[in-house]
Amino acid sequence: MPLAYPQRASIPRPAVPDILVLAAVALLLLAGAAGRVPALAVVALAGAASCALAGTRLSRLTAAVLPLAEPGHRPAVVGSGLTAAAALFVAGLPPAARRPRPSARVRLRRVVDATAAGLGLVLAGWLLLPRDRLDPPVRLAVAATLGGLALAVLVALTGPHRRAGAARCRAGAALTLAGLVMLAALPTGATPDRAALLSVPPLVSGVLLTAAGARRATGPEPAPPDLPTRVWPRAVVPAVAAVAASGWQLRDGGPPDLTAVLLALALAPPLVLRDLLRADGPAQAARPDAPPARHRSADPDTTGAPVDRPALLRALAARRDARAPAGALLVVDLHGPGPASDGHQVPEDVLAEVVRRARAVVGPGDLLADVTANGFAVVTEVGPVLAYALGTRLLAALTQPYPVAGGVLRLRAGVGLAELGGGAPEAVLRQADLARRRAVQLGRDRVEWYDAYLEEQLVRRLDLERELPGAVARGELDLVYQPVLALADRQPVGTEALLRWRSPVLGTVLPAEFLPVAEDLDMVGELGCWVLDRACRQLAAWSAGSRQLWMAVNVTVRELTAPDFVPRTAAVLDAYGLAPDRLVVEVAEPRVGAELPTVVARLAGLRSLGVRTALDDFRAEHASLAQLRRLPIDLLKVGPQLVDPADPQRPLIDVVVNVGDRLGLDIVAEELESVSLVDGARRAGCRYGQGFALARPATAERVEAYLEEFPSASR
Repeated sequence: MPLAYPQRASIPRPAVPDILVLAAVALLLLAGAAGRVPALAVVALAGAASCALAGTRLSRLTAAVLPLAEPGHRPAVVGSGLTAAAALFVAGLPPAARRPRPSARVRLRRVVDATAAGLGLVLAGWLLLPRDRLDPPVRLAVAATLGGLALAVLVALTGPHRRAGAARCRAGAALTLAGLVMLAALPTGATPDRAALLSVPPLVSGVLLTAAGARRATGPEPAPPDLPTRVWPRAVVPAVAAVAASGWQLRDGGPPDLTAVLLALALAPPLVLRDLLRADGPAQAARPDAPPARHRSADPDTTGAPVDRPALLRALAARRDARAPAGALLVVDLHGPGPASDGHQVPEDVLAEVVRRARAVVGPGDLLADVTANGFAVVTEVGPVLAYALGTRLLAALTQPYPVAGGVLRLRAGVGLAELGGGAPEAVLRQADLARRRAVQLGRDRVEWYDAYLEEQLVRRLDLERELPGAVARGELDLVYQPVLALADRQPVGTEALLRWRSPVLGTVLPAEFLPVAEDLDMVGELGCWVLDRACRQLAAWSAGSRQLWMAVNVTVRELTAPDFVPRTAAVLDAYGLAPDRLVVEVAEPRVGAELPTVVARLAGLRSLGVRTALDDFRAEHASLAQLRRLPIDLLKVGPQLVDPADPQRPLIDVVVNVGDRLGLDIVAEELESVSLVDGARRAGCRYGQGFALARPATAERVEAYLEEFPSASR
C-alpha cells in the first residue's frame, strides 16, 4: 500500500527553441486575429515552426501534410486521412502493463466515467462547430471525433503515468489529430475565415508535446514514479466545456437544437449512475463503529500506486493542532495469494472480513483509515510501545485463515509504525510508509519501527536495486580466493572463490548485502553462472602446472535446485578440461530444509559427475544431525564457535567429528581468526581449516604468489 509523500525532483526548464517557437506562434495568432495575416498562412507558418522544431530533435519522425484537394473532394480525402491517422494512433499506443483484472463494479464505473466525460465533450464540440457550414451528420461525426480525442488527452495527462514519455506522446498525437479535424471541418469555402485559427493551438501543442514525450522516452533518465490519478479534471473539464459552449450558443439568442438537447439529456444517466457506484466505493476514514461494507474497491488505476488520503491527513493535522498526547500511525500492508508480479490484491469478499477483524483489535478512540485492497492505516492514541503491541495483535488477527469458496485463504501482512510528534502529517505518513516498506522487504509478518537508521537502510537498498542490474555486463564483478589448509601440516589443499561487487557508485559490496537483492530481482542465476565460469577458468590456469588444488564455489538453494544446474556444471568443466573432483560445490545448511528432496537429488547428480559437495554453515543441532545422513556430501564446514574452548558449544564438536567419521566426511573449520581457534580446530579433529589466521582472501595473482611458498602443495 504505497503512500504519496513529497520527493525531491529536478524540474527541467523549457529549452530556448521551445520558447522561441511559442513566442512566434503567439505573434502569428495575434496577427491573424487582427486580420494582418491570412488565417491559412497563420496555420501553415505555425505548423511549420513547430514541425521544424520537432524534426530537428526527432529526425526519424515522419511528417504528415494535410492533403490539398478541391472543395468537392475534400470530405472524402479528409475522411480517409483521418481514418488512417486514427488507426495509426491506436496501433501506436504502448501496451498497458500487466495489471490484475478489476472487479465488475470497477469496470462498470470506468465505463460510466468515460461515457459521462465523452458526452460532455461531444456536446461542447457540437455547440461550438458552425451550424451553417456543416451538414448535421458531418457536424456530429466531427464533434464525436473531437470529443474522443479530447477524452484521450485528458486520460493521458491525468493518469498515474502522465509523466512518462509514452503518455505525453499519446496526448500529443491526440491533440494533433484534433487540430487536423478542426482544420478539415471549419474552413469549407475557398477563402477560410478566422475560425481556422482554432486549429493552431492543438496543432502546435500536440507536435511539441509529442516531441517532448519522445525525448523523455528515449532519454537516459530513469522512468518516473507512478503518481496519483487525477480524477477531478476528467469530471470538471468536460462539464466546464459543455457549459461554456452552451453559453456561447445562447448568446446568439437562438433555441438549442434537438441534437444538443438529446446529448444533454444523455448526460444525466451516467452522472447519476456514477454517483451510485461511488456511494460505497471511495476510500474513507471510519470509526470502529462505522458500517463494515464501506471500503475502496480494487481499481487498477489506483491499486499499487500512490493514492490521496485527505481524511487521514486531516486526522493527523487535527491531532497536531489540538496538541493531543503523542500517539502513533500504523500502516498495514496486505499481500494476497500469488506472486507480487501477478497482483497481490485482497479479494473484495475477504476485505470486508479484514475490516471486521481490524476493528475488533483497535481501540475505541483509534481511527481506521484508507481501507483498500492493499491495506489500511490506523491512527492510535496510545504511545509507541503499546502501538507496537497493537501492530502485533493486528498481524495475529489478519494472518488467520479466511474461509472462501473452495477452501481457505491466507494473507500475509507487514506493519510500519511511526510516532506522532509535532511534525507535518505528510512527514509522519512518509515515515510510517518507509517502515512498512522495510517490513515488506524483510518478508512481511512483522512490525517495523521507523528510525533514521531504517531510512538509511532503505536508501541503501534502493541504491543496490538500481545499480545491481547490469553489473555483470559492465564488468563490475570480481572473485577473490581464500586458501584452505590442511591443519596437520599447514599445506594448502584448495581455495574458496568469494564473490565481490566493485561498484563505481557504491564501492565494494559483499555478497551478504547484495545476494538478497539479487534474489528479489531474480538475478541469482545470472550471478551464479558468472561465478562458476570465472572460478573454473582460474582453476584451469592453476592446474596447468603441477599444482593440484580444489576450487570451492558457493551456490544458493535456488540456484542449486534449478533443473539445468547439473548439466550446466558438467558443460563448464568440459569446456575448461577440468577433472570433476577438483570442483567443490558448497550450499548453506540453514536454507536446505525447505527444499530438502530437490537438494538431495541435485547433490547426488553432482556426485555422479565426480564433483565433490560441501555443506556450509553447519549447525550442530539435533535436526541438522538427523538430516545429515540424507545429504550426499563430502565436506562439512563448521563455524568457529564449535572449536572455541571458551564457547559453550565446544563439546558438540566431538559429536560432529564422530558423525563425520562414520559418514566418511572431512570436517573443515572456517572463520579461524586467531591462533587459539586454529589449535582448537586441530585438536578437535578437524582435517582442514580456513580463516584470517591461516590466509586472507586475495586476488588470483596474490594467491598464486602465496602458493609459490608451498611447492609441494597438492591434494
